[in-house]
Amino acid sequence: MPTRKNLIIAGCYAGTLVLGMLLGPKFQKENGNKLNGTFLPFLPGGREEKIETVFNIIKDNYVDPVNIDSIGDEAINEVLKNLDPHSSYLPPTDAKLLSEDLEGNYNGIGVEYRILNDTLLVTGVNKRGPAAKAGLKTGDRILAIGNVNIAGTEVTSKKIVELIRGRRGTAVKLMVQRFGWQGHKQITVLRDKITVSSIDIGYMISGDIGYIRISKFGARTDEDFVSELERLKKQGLKSLILDLRENGGGYLSAATALSDQFLGEKKLIVYTQGAHEPRTDYFATKEGKFEQGKLVVLIDENTASASEVVAGAVQDLDRGTIIGRRSFGKGLVQEQFNFGDGSALNLTVARYYTPSGRSIQKSYKEGANAYFEEVLNRHKNGELNSDRKHLMDSLYKKGKTYKTASGRLIYGGGGIMPDIYVPVDTAGYNDLYFALNAKGVLNDFLYNSLVKTTVPRSLDEFVKKFNLSKDQYRQLFLLADKRGVKYQPHLFKDAQRHIHADLKALLARYYFGEDGYYKVLNSDDTVISRSLAFLKQP
Repeated sequence: MPTRKNLIIAGCYAGTLVLGMLLGPKFQKENGNKLNGTFLPFLPGGREEKIETVFNIIKDNYVDPVNIDSIGDEAINEVLKNLDPHSSYLPPTDAKLLSEDLEGNYNGIGVEYRILNDTLLVTGVNKRGPAAKAGLKTGDRILAIGNVNIAGTEVTSKKIVELIRGRRGTAVKLMVQRFGWQGHKQITVLRDKITVSSIDIGYMISGDIGYIRISKFGARTDEDFVSELERLKKQGLKSLILDLRENGGGYLSAATALSDQFLGEKKLIVYTQGAHEPRTDYFATKEGKFEQGKLVVLIDENTASASEVVAGAVQDLDRGTIIGRRSFGKGLVQEQFNFGDGSALNLTVARYYTPSGRSIQKSYKEGANAYFEEVLNRHKNGELNSDRKHLMDSLYKKGKTYKTASGRLIYGGGGIMPDIYVPVDTAGYNDLYFALNAKGVLNDFLYNSLVKTTVPRSLDEFVKKFNLSKDQYRQLFLLADKRGVKYQPHLFKDAQRHIHADLKALLARYYFGEDGYYKVLNSDDTVISRSLAFLKQP
């Protein structure tokens, strides 16, 4: 029993150390980017020496081999999970990957991929990246990276990233399988600096209406947006749809810089405040590139954090119209405290507040948001009308009310409630549809069949005219049957629209890249069509 006692003591002391860090003195920030800042030195006193002694006793005396680093990490995580859902400890590899993702550049080969049936499938290749120069193509299957077999193993996405990325100028050998080849071939790719734009796509979607989709808020987001906006202005852009759906956030500084593009000088964008963080206000400057013109911002349940800062400012100041579904409700500001070994502590230090004073953060101590729980229950009981607006309004009236700059009433309660609510269309997402995706049937059918028989002449023609034939559907379900997915006519009737849309979008990505993928998706998107109808109103 002494060894068990020592183990418990070790965990407690490790937790005490972290609490000391959390409650200790605040150190000066290196820059204005949240998630990217302060170095955390060792604390004075004898606590760390005692903890180290306990760890050494365990290492030298415990009955079984013990990973001391893991014990320390677990103790830290135990403390953090009792604070809020967003404070977290990042091991060195995770901290490095997060930083590279938000900074928008890394050393790698320039590919996008999916792990499909224990096979690494290349779903996109950067046209100017080293992988493309070495001959890698969309649809290729990577069987091995260096000496590590990928096919048929349970390798994780994190492990693949570690294998593919590396020092600039070094070589990575890929064992590749491609349709039309006999067997497989080895392709050697020299790693290089890969720059990733925050902009998924930007194009003129209809008449003088432009469309820009942003996937995250990184160091280059504002720069990328302005470049895309200016390009579209030359094509006649007068109104804009800004798509922030599925955007989980990023740097606060990037969100305020983007908001600045839409707002007049000295307009309050957002403010932050915490127990140890005095109120800090962020104001717009006179440098905005789109302060005039109609603006629509699209949000959904996965729009979070920095994205909600933008949506909240646009709504509160009546600068534009928010369309979609209520946002996630992450209104907590994290600051990154870096340790000397490359690991980091992302600690919540403040809350976001919109210009009207709304807290974006939904309640996390009560578990699932009470408003959504009531919506779900009423939906199950058949109490929702077609657009659900009356219910959403009634639920939000339970929370505190606020007013926009024009005096329009809006509601708190966490997240951003859109001005125009468009419910998700769940019809057709049934067991057959999910089984086809889970078994990889759609992707395999695409790369093993469709790309052999369908070669579109142009993207515009493809978007307007592509349809799957009855024979192609028959081939699809022959493949599905081999994977254990049985054809069920009644389920197929409901799911056919979504099956067709997915295959069409994936085929467009194969031939036309991300532009093709999103243009196909947008062509059958009810939120997009609602936005276009709104913007075209006189």
